[in-house]
Amino acid sequence: MNSIFSGTRLRDMIRSIRACKTAAEERGVVRKECADIRASINENDPHDRHRNLAKLMFIHMLGYPTHFGQMECLKLIASPGFPEKRIGYLGLMLLLDERQEVLMLVTNSLKQDLNHTNQYVVGLALCALGNICSAEMARDLAPEVERLIQFRDPNIRKKAALCSTRIVRKVPDLAENFINAASSLLKEKHHGVLITGVQLCYELCTINDEALEYFRKKCTEGLIKTLRDITNSAYQPEYDVAGITDPFLHIRLLKLLRVLGHGDADASDLMTDILAQVATKTESNKNAGNAVLYECVETIMAIEDTSSLRVLAINILGRFLSNRDNNIRYVALNMLMKAIAFDDQAVQRHRVTILECVKDPDASIRKRALELVSLLVNENNVKQLTKELIDYLEISDEDFKEDLSAKICSIVEKFSPEKIWYIDQMLKVLSEAGKFVKDDVWHALIVVISNASELHGYTVRALYKAVLTYSEQETLVRVAIWCIGEYGDLLVNNVGMLGIEDPITVTESDAVDVVEDAITRHNSDMTTKAMALVALLKLSSRFPSISERIKDIIVKQKGSLLLEMQQRAIEFNSIVDRHKNIRWSSLVERMPVLDEATFNVRRAGSLPASVSTMAKPSVSIPNGVAAAPLVDLLDLGSDDIMAAPSSSGADFLQDLLGVDLGSSSAQSGATPGPKAGADLLMDILSIGTPSPAQNNTSSIDLLSTAGINNNPSNALDTLSSPAPPHIATTASAGGMFDLLDGLSPSPSKEATNGPAYPPIVAYESSTLKIEFTFSKPSGNPQETNVQATFINLSPNTFTDFIFQAAVPKFLQLHLDPASSNTLPASGNITQNLRVTNSQHGKKSLVMRMRIGYKLNGKDVLEEGQINNFPRGL
Repeated sequence: MNSIFSGTRLRDMIRSIRACKTAAEERGVVRKECADIRASINENDPHDRHRNLAKLMFIHMLGYPTHFGQMECLKLIASPGFPEKRIGYLGLMLLLDERQEVLMLVTNSLKQDLNHTNQYVVGLALCALGNICSAEMARDLAPEVERLIQFRDPNIRKKAALCSTRIVRKVPDLAENFINAASSLLKEKHHGVLITGVQLCYELCTINDEALEYFRKKCTEGLIKTLRDITNSAYQPEYDVAGITDPFLHIRLLKLLRVLGHGDADASDLMTDILAQVATKTESNKNAGNAVLYECVETIMAIEDTSSLRVLAINILGRFLSNRDNNIRYVALNMLMKAIAFDDQAVQRHRVTILECVKDPDASIRKRALELVSLLVNENNVKQLTKELIDYLEISDEDFKEDLSAKICSIVEKFSPEKIWYIDQMLKVLSEAGKFVKDDVWHALIVVISNASELHGYTVRALYKAVLTYSEQETLVRVAIWCIGEYGDLLVNNVGMLGIEDPITVTESDAVDVVEDAITRHNSDMTTKAMALVALLKLSSRFPSISERIKDIIVKQKGSLLLEMQQRAIEFNSIVDRHKNIRWSSLVERMPVLDEATFNVRRAGSLPASVSTMAKPSVSIPNGVAAAPLVDLLDLGSDDIMAAPSSSGADFLQDLLGVDLGSSSAQSGATPGPKAGADLLMDILSIGTPSPAQNNTSSIDLLSTAGINNNPSNALDTLSSPAPPHIATTASAGGMFDLLDGLSPSPSKEATNGPAYPPIVAYESSTLKIEFTFSKPSGNPQETNVQATFINLSPNTFTDFIFQAAVPKFLQLHLDPASSNTLPASGNITQNLRVTNSQHGKKSLVMRMRIGYKLNGKDVLEEGQINNFPRGL
């Protein structure tokens, strides 16, 4: 490697650096050269200054620090000669940016050069200012730049316009100073000056309303004439790009017309003809033409309503979808998604082409086309589009099946014309992509099946046939074994046959085989195996002839490595052995019809059981998207997850087991109902007779999920360990009932004669005020009754009024329905809340709330946090 000395020329330094074979060798060369440059700077030799700065710029581009050469830029800029100034300004733009404090020192030099007699020096100053201008420099030098817009040389006018664009971006307050100068540039014949003038006008219109109105009134017709002249001009070699005359100017003019026409019907009418002319005359066989057409479509969609033009624009996008260029197809799909809001029918005409894009090899085009298809679906075409998507689901790539199946399920749920069609389509999706389907989808399917009593037989037969073919689809297997467990007798006896079905022969053993296969298959997960065990328990009642075989299958699971399966197997085996002592059909009877409306509300808002809300769908916000889940209100972290409100009922155990506990009590003559229920459950599980001290708590402890979730072995230990004698005999059965989340009636309200607490203003805005008044029931200091009064402060009526609230984990919240869902103008409505503080005396109440209502047909959403509860609640 040749050594580098102080007088090395730039080309020699570059050659030496390129000759380095390792990074360390390169660093050595750069370090030595930087040392030589520093030495030259210290000597203050003006002859080598421009050479040193050229080297520093190359070193800077390699990524090495060059801050020590910044002052050399300023010295070269202050030099009188043009070559030195050129290197100085180049170094200034490369080595410095607007955040450098050193930049303030160059303002005076820039001002002098902007007034220089040499137009080339003026051009250098304008280039530098347009690249690194800060807000302070913009305020100081704006007058000089404004003056140069009227300069005699077109190159200076062009650079001054570009520099003005940066100035108004940095300091919008200066925009009004450039309005007249910018409008004069729109009359230029030189395309370079004209395109920069159009860009300057565009910036002024976007940041200044006065400029926008000025250009609308004074310049719209001139811009239309300019665009027409360019569109109809003859071939000009200096401006021609792929047969299009100056497509860059075309695009700039269309963007400016888009801003001028948006929100102004008169301006939109003026530009209708020229937009139609551009859309029809521009060739689309080259990228330059496609770029102009795309901007033309954007402009047509942005200006005020012109139905015929929008149909023309959508047809252009339809042609884009047939283009071989992926980029053109992608931007067409993006634009069509916006166009649906303007003219749905025009987009529907291109449905076949859009469906073909769903099958495109490019992943981004597939996903965008799928989103567009979901927007095209309506009640009239849902069956056709769903069939097309499901047909493609069979042959689609594995990595696309998750998105495709989710979108199909969403479409089917939203637009399903009838339940049988819904069930058929969901079974097809589960059969083809069951492992990609999310849990909430098959949960929803089970809810629908539960509510379609006339289709139970049809559904269980269809699932039986599907699971024989697609047994590897996990979610399909889950739905199938659930249905076989519930409606296995309908499957075997061919009950509820529809005209579209062919009879099939299924024996009791065949039905059990499907469930047994789900348990024994090695790739079945815990949920599937647990559901299969429950199905077997139910089938043992429906198929008495093979109950012994079912019992053998259950007994095998006692040796399972999964503790949950062990526990279920032991309990279910005990139930099968002793089923003659209870009303068997009641214990394993069919599930009650699931509440479809409640499930849909909870699913739509992702509402957990712990979130209290009135029984209304979630409010919608103005953009048409469902309101965010109420759990988003919390924003409290993992320790503050809300506790579920509990409910209880004394007769739940009796209803569950189907036993007349009252009769049992009468026969014994001394044993109360709850004790008899506990004894019976202990007897079912082979535990023996409980001691008096644990009669009221045994059933609770056995069914409590807390111990199972934290340590599954606790459940097995409970089967042989008596409760400790210090457990109070008066313990309520609330623990077991909390587990089942309110299946029994709520406890009656107690009289509220506790200490008085001052009312508070919980929330107040310009239109709504919420007041809370408090009372406490006697004998229960943890519970607080709150009456919320909602006061309308506006002269308008609020409809669809809904109040939602969320609390931390240590609190339990119950909401009663409001007195009305309409809040009259200047009126009020009330709603009662009940809050239970498990940390009473340690932690104060806190609540996050959300209010939704409709005002003049528009959705309004208000939310806040309440922290000013009185102490002691």
